[in-house]
Amino acid sequence: MPRCFPEQPEFGRDRHAEREVWESLVRTLPPSAALLHSVNLIENGTEREIDLLVIWPGVGIAAIEVKGGHVSYEAGQWYQASNGQQHRIKDPLVQVQDGRHMLQRYLGAQLGLGRQVRFAHLLAFPYTSVPRHWDIPGLRRAMVIGSQDLKYPDDAVREAINFCGDGDGDTAPDVAERILAQLTRPLPGNGALSAAAEHEGRADQMTRDQAAILDVLKNQPRARIIGGAGTGKTWLALEQARRLARSGKRVALLCYSRGLARYFETETARWKPADRPAHVGMFHDLPVRWGAHHPLDPRLLTNQYYEHYLPRTLKRLAKIQPSGELFDAIVVDEGQDFGALWWESVLVCLKDPAAGGLYVFMDDDQRIFGREGRPPIEAPPFVLNENLRNTKQIAALSGALSTELAIPRGLSGPRIRLVEAAAGTVIERADDSVNQLIEREGWAPQQVALLTTKRKHPVQQQDVDALGWRGYWDAFFDDRDVFYGNVLGFKGLERSVVVLAVNGFADPERAREMLYVGASRARSLLVIVGERSVLSSIGGPAVIKRLTQTEAWRPEH
Repeated sequence: MPRCFPEQPEFGRDRHAEREVWESLVRTLPPSAALLHSVNLIENGTEREIDLLVIWPGVGIAAIEVKGGHVSYEAGQWYQASNGQQHRIKDPLVQVQDGRHMLQRYLGAQLGLGRQVRFAHLLAFPYTSVPRHWDIPGLRRAMVIGSQDLKYPDDAVREAINFCGDGDGDTAPDVAERILAQLTRPLPGNGALSAAAEHEGRADQMTRDQAAILDVLKNQPRARIIGGAGTGKTWLALEQARRLARSGKRVALLCYSRGLARYFETETARWKPADRPAHVGMFHDLPVRWGAHHPLDPRLLTNQYYEHYLPRTLKRLAKIQPSGELFDAIVVDEGQDFGALWWESVLVCLKDPAAGGLYVFMDDDQRIFGREGRPPIEAPPFVLNENLRNTKQIAALSGALSTELAIPRGLSGPRIRLVEAAAGTVIERADDSVNQLIEREGWAPQQVALLTTKRKHPVQQQDVDALGWRGYWDAFFDDRDVFYGNVLGFKGLERSVVVLAVNGFADPERAREMLYVGASRARSLLVIVGERSVLSSIGGPAVIKRLTQTEAWRPEH
């Protein structure tokens, strides 16, 4: 029995003749031979299919065209009769000749093969008896497998190659193997990576489909949109800012964190000028834009400066700005990060503080900075209740850490991995995890982020010192390497794989929120590095249940 490719071909309902010839060849060809079904070729826009192909070491290669029913040839025209109906058909000899010659040219170009391989082509009519001495110009009887030849079709193939083939060689075994390898080359890939790509592509499409929500907001001058991690708030905030600007309004797009602000800047820079907001960036950038003092000495950039001086200064400066500098509408993402004093300042930045547009996207479960502030919007919120970003496994853990229920719409993915590590070894084990993901599992460096919950990773500190904050975030958006960051700075952002290094908490009161934000940054694979007991004590029964479903992982040093 020969090696078969595929092992069990899918013969269509109308291809029973091919099955008949295939099974006869499978029964009679030797183990050293290979039998291929439906070899497709393309050359200069022309497509051909070889029904069956035999690669026989020491003998040669035979391309076989199969025709079912009763086949006849009259006055230079081929006919086929089936179910009592006869009709003209394309010349099968031309079909198989074209396919065979195209294959020869392909193998010559790919493998440098010349006449050291013997090629032949045959016609197979499994339901037609062909007289022993019948032939026509260009088609000798030895090149046809008739119904009477199906008992020993291997003999017919050998005879056709020996007496009707071209080429001087005997198709040595190593040459035959090279040809077979070329024709059956697997598509290289990683199932986990392909699954991640499918999940993330689908998530992006579902997120864009949420644009219909903004149609509802079209006639709403103010709105608060709430939703858990992965519900698409950041995309909607961007799209809302674009729509408002496109309608002719002067718009500000604000957030709190540097990374998210830089993301907004890079995204909006790609838009048409008419779609771009008038101001994009951090809340604290706006008072500096209007003249607030920014000390050069980093020691003066204190909590008092950011939490009180800049908001109060913004409020004062906004009151003296010309109307053309103020805004018709302001869009705020990650609104839970804004303090009460900040909202007072935001309102004064509107041309009409009482009725100007204000759209706030937020998630109270991501309130990791301890500020207490509520957007000045009295209307009931619009609720986003579908997690579109995370796989079902990641969404389940994130949901266990959240107070809001979000329906997981992502695809199923790999189990969350838990790397047990004592407090002093968390960073080291997280580094081991990153190395194994890239070097052994095939994830691209730019797909991976290592996020810490407290102290910065040494690489993050090194990059910030060398590049400054702007250069540090630009390196992230260049999408070329592993990203090293802290959960606090990664809000609103994401990567395919997140290695969450639980190395403590600056504010134990916000530990649950930190875990929630960190875990939900992973789109397809989450690796948690830390002590199970710490995670359990923070998360409670729901998280303990999810941790029992994780994969205990031990990356190599």
